[in-house]
Amino acid sequence: MLTFKNYNIADWFSFYRIFAAPFLVLIIWSGQRELFTWLLLLSYSTDMIDGFLARKLKITSPRGSQLDSMGDQITLVVGFIGLLRFEFEFISEQYQWILIPFVLYCIQMIIAFKKYRKATAFHTYLAKLSAVIQAVFILWLLFFGPVYWLFYTMIIIGIVETIEEILLIFLYPQWVAGVKGYIWARNDKRRERKQQEEEQT
Repeated sequence: MLTFKNYNIADWFSFYRIFAAPFLVLIIWSGQRELFTWLLLLSYSTDMIDGFLARKLKITSPRGSQLDSMGDQITLVVGFIGLLRFEFEFISEQYQWILIPFVLYCIQMIIAFKKYRKATAFHTYLAKLSAVIQAVFILWLLFFGPVYWLFYTMIIIGIVETIEEILLIFLYPQWVAGVKGYIWARNDKRRERKQQEEEQT
């Protein structure tokens, strides 16, 4: 049975992002752009902190990876809601580009839930890079305005990263956390061990 003491400090930073989301939505609804942007920056900062603490203190776990992924996804959605509220003109001008990674992401989520009954938590290098670029772009747009080369970089990396996630889902018969990328997955003993078990049965 899980209790509060079962969660470590890195998990609680992930919980912060999850619990902060509805309050951020209320701030968006009230039209307080500057307050929303600073609090969104705080949420993004906790993402870097919990990852650093988990590695430094050697407290990484599948549960922590799943919580981290959930916090990231919720924060990204809240950030996009903020852009719709405060930068609607930019979003309406660029919606065709935004739809491409969004549709791919939806496909990836459908495949993951069909196979694993939950979202992935691979945390690949590409996923981390994509998350950083997304955070930088969203915050820069809210603070100062659009930077188009950064926007297109974000879109391209987001597309490549999502395609890699889809490939990884097909590579791993069962849910796993902490996969560096497709190249590393080819020699991942967890995948090889599962294949051997299936061959024996």
